Amino acid sequence: MGTKGKIIKCKAAIAWEANKPLSIEEVEVAPPKDHEVRIQIIATALCHSDAHILHPQFEGGFFPVILGHEAAGIVESVGPGVTNFKPGDKVIPLYAPQCGKCKFCLSPRTNFCGKLKHFKNPMGDQKLMEDGTSRFTCKGKPIYHFMGTSTFSQYTVVSDVNLAKLDDDANLERVCLLGCAFSTGYGAVINNAKVTPGSTCAIFGLGGVGLSTVMGCKASGASRIIVIDINSEKFTKAKALGATDCLNPKDLDKPIQEVIVEMTNGGVDFAFECVGGAKIMRAALDSVTVGWGVCTIIGVNVGDNGLNVSAVELLMGRTLTGTSFGGWKGVTSVPKLAADYKNKKLDLDALVSHTLPFDKVNEAFDLMYQGKSIRTVLLF
Repeated sequence: MGTKGKIIKCKAAIAWEANKPLSIEEVEVAPPKDHEVRIQIIATALCHSDAHILHPQFEGGFFPVILGHEAAGIVESVGPGVTNFKPGDKVIPLYAPQCGKCKFCLSPRTNFCGKLKHFKNPMGDQKLMEDGTSRFTCKGKPIYHFMGTSTFSQYTVVSDVNLAKLDDDANLERVCLLGCAFSTGYGAVINNAKVTPGSTCAIFGLGGVGLSTVMGCKASGASRIIVIDINSEKFTKAKALGATDCLNPKDLDKPIQEVIVEMTNGGVDFAFECVGGAKIMRAALDSVTVGWGVCTIIGVNVGDNGLNVSAVELLMGRTLTGTSFGGWKGVTSVPKLAADYKNKKLDLDALVSHTLPFDKVNEAFDLMYQGKSIRTVLLF
């Protein structure tokens, strides 16, 4: 392509400061360096994690930054040393890298990678490229990357270990959801909790991650899938995807966990917390049975003080665990998930509630904040 080795000027949404709308700007995107790939983003969705950085209570925020981490695109050019990708390849950027060489990548027990360093604040990781510099500039200022992906830009540069290669006929407007939402929820069930056939499950929150969790429980053969959300309008879609019982805490006269324990004769086998916040984490943990109940934390809330758990709760046989990116090793797993979607084994279409032009990114955030969207896909 005629742009190889040259700076590309393109459109991007920049967060100049916290608690303010994003600003559509012209940015300059530098060519990829060693083991880097420059991508033309075709479709990007947005997620609450993008909003966390903008929250005034978020600790460790960094500005100006180009957000976005759930997307799909086409390789424009590759830097020196890149052997797994070529211009024209369809790809999904990954915020969860897979170098394939570190102790984490070599272990089947995790999908973490040693490229990540800031385990206490993973969103602050990968804000610059490996050489400590940015590939973005705007108005003469360097702009931070976000989670190694920065997909709210028409072109972005990522490390070659933060990239999954897709088949040439992949539908980028749908498989972009494999960059976070679907993979996280579905994988939490399949890889982390390992839900068993005939088991009972409770899922707190019916956004893109929560509905993907419903799909995972259904695929795993759960006999009862109880979903909880304060927006009853989401229950129709949840039932269509496999939910058996729908509960709105606003309609109940006792705590949600007590209702679930009564419904299930002592608690569910598996609970999934897809919202964030101590109150909901507590409800999810309280809703699993003693003896073997597993509560998996997926959601994160800004400014949350965490969960107080007594030793006795765990001694009684409950397990409290968490998941990042659904436990998938992205470079090797995401292409298989994309193939499963193509072969109609997975329903990504059900998660897309809105499709908007990229310029309406702030409108997409408003839909998310108001609880009106499941996933909004933005197209360049």
